[in-house]
Amino acid sequence: MKRLRILLFLCLILSSIQAQDKKIWNETEQEKIERMAWWTEARFGMFLHWGLYAQAARHEWVMKREKIDKEDYHKYLEIFNPDLYDPAEWAKKAKAAGMKYAVITAKHHEGFSMFDSEYSDYDVMATPYGKDILKEWVDAFRAEGLGIGFYYSLIDWHHPEFTIDSRHPLKPQDPKKYKSLNKDRDMSLYREYLKNQVRELMMNYGKIDILWLDFSYPGQHGKGKEDWGSVELLKMVRELQPDILVNDRLDIKDYQGGWDFTTPEQFKVDKWPEENGKKVAWETCQTFSGSWGYYRDEHTWKDSKQLLVLLIESVSKGGNVLLNVGLTARGTFDYRADEALEEMGEWMKYNGRSIYGCTQAPEEFEVPNHSILTYNPETNRLYVHLLDYPMKNFLMKGFAGKIKYAQFLHDASEIKIGKKHGAWGNEAGSKEDINLLLPVNKPNVEIPVIELFFKD
Repeated sequence: MKRLRILLFLCLILSSIQAQDKKIWNETEQEKIERMAWWTEARFGMFLHWGLYAQAARHEWVMKREKIDKEDYHKYLEIFNPDLYDPAEWAKKAKAAGMKYAVITAKHHEGFSMFDSEYSDYDVMATPYGKDILKEWVDAFRAEGLGIGFYYSLIDWHHPEFTIDSRHPLKPQDPKKYKSLNKDRDMSLYREYLKNQVRELMMNYGKIDILWLDFSYPGQHGKGKEDWGSVELLKMVRELQPDILVNDRLDIKDYQGGWDFTTPEQFKVDKWPEENGKKVAWETCQTFSGSWGYYRDEHTWKDSKQLLVLLIESVSKGGNVLLNVGLTARGTFDYRADEALEEMGEWMKYNGRSIYGCTQAPEEFEVPNHSILTYNPETNRLYVHLLDYPMKNFLMKGFAGKIKYAQFLHDASEIKIGKKHGAWGNEAGSKEDINLLLPVNKPNVEIPVIELFFKD
């Protein structure tokens, strides 16, 4: 019996040690909620993909897709000179679109640094432009009151010590060749380089709100947390920028403090994402078209209604949207991105109240046909987004006795609550339901929103 107690005691000690090993830092759940509150309130941000690949103008993975070697790719470094780059104009466009924060690529998979790095000569200072693009960008976006975020690629196809793997442009057809290809490469040296560059980003640009790291692919001929030194890397980041928000692509989701939000990419989730049965903070990153980087000849662009539905539906499931712009090599927005942002901004100007600070509606509310609900828990208001505008009558089941006032959000015009109008004068379906009497003609809004005020 005594031996059993000793064994149990040792198991508890071992469990405690393992728990400590799986911890990046100490933070309570409430402290995390408070740290992330601004981001949860914001709901809508801008992703900015920009690098040497903008000159090729045919996808940010052009180096891998076309198996371009470093020597041939170097021509882009020699001519990169975005003479029309105006970050103040970019910031105004983001703000006008209703975005509250932005994340820019400090370094993408191609390995080119868009900032002045003392650890690399493959950076913006080596180009004809010769100025720290990130510094100019940070100053401009801060001036507009926008949150600041850096994307940094864990992957690096240019660095001589980054081992060739399944995602590399030099990936061999015969897996047996990996060993010989990597015999002169030392991943530990690249790991130190990665850490040094991230430290620069955390120390040289003031307070940074978001760090977006991309990405892990553990397994045979892949890379995961051990390759990146993820635990030590994130501990450093947390120490240098304790308020920062970090995504979930370091391959340490099983660590306490190893990530802040999850990142479904290029698809709409079916429901609020969960981890171990618990709802988690999330943000979907999306493109206007099929490419992140500027792609001149790519034409599968989403229309404004698709983009608005994406935003509304994400918020209705408790999430954020990070919508991407791929910049041209001269430093301008694609005209199609400009048009999309202007249309979204027009809708957000009048209907942003149904997005900012909103989340999933309480389950007690039944979602009417052809609509999406969002809810603001602070103001206790419910927003009904009419995806398919109804003809005069809009039945809301189970709302009887709960609503004191209804209006269109875009112009604050009253919507009467009454009996169902029809040839036979039929009333709403049951005593628990209400009927909103809408104008026959749809308001001049892409997706009209009804704002409902609850009784106290």
